[in-house]
Amino acid sequence: MFGTKGAMTSARLVESMLDLIQARGYSGTGLNTVVEHAHAPKGSLYFHFPEGKEALGEKAIELAAARFRALVIDSASEPETPGDMIARVIGVLTGILTDSDFQLGCPVSVVTLEMGAQSERLRDACANAFESWITPVTEYLIAHGHPPAAARTLATAVVSMVEGAMIVSRAQRSVEPLRCAAHALTVLVDQRATEIAETSP
Repeated sequence: MFGTKGAMTSARLVESMLDLIQARGYSGTGLNTVVEHAHAPKGSLYFHFPEGKEALGEKAIELAAARFRALVIDSASEPETPGDMIARVIGVLTGILTDSDFQLGCPVSVVTLEMGAQSERLRDACANAFESWITPVTEYLIAHGHPPAAARTLATAVVSMVEGAMIVSRAQRSVEPLRCAAHALTVLVDQRATEIAETSP
């Protein structure tokens, strides 16, 4: 994927930043630790990211956003109900939490909570990440008959509830909040889909 040694080093730094944000938070992640984690040459971080930690954090958020967006799109690729799609996404997130012993959460929510009031650059990156998840869910709901405005509202609620459930699950060291969110959202979106089907000509 990356054609040069420099590009590969840059990619490793971003991957390491993302891993460390998930495990330690943004504030708890030092640049020296990132370099060590990435097994990158000393000095490579400022060569590839001369603007420092915020620039690297921005790229890590973009990577996390792209991966979650891909998960949403992949989960929506099968001809299932909206509830099935949401349950599949939450199932993957549940696996991430349990496999990491609740150490890994959503890096976007972590950075939003830590830095949203301090860094406009990182706040914008997080806002763009959330938007990149709301948009494909909106498009999926529209494809299943929801009016655009209603689809956007419902998609925003879905992403917001899933993010909140991830945080509560980590705090409680239990996937029960995620399971509750999956159940509530499945009922909500499938009930709405049924209503739409019944009123359609």
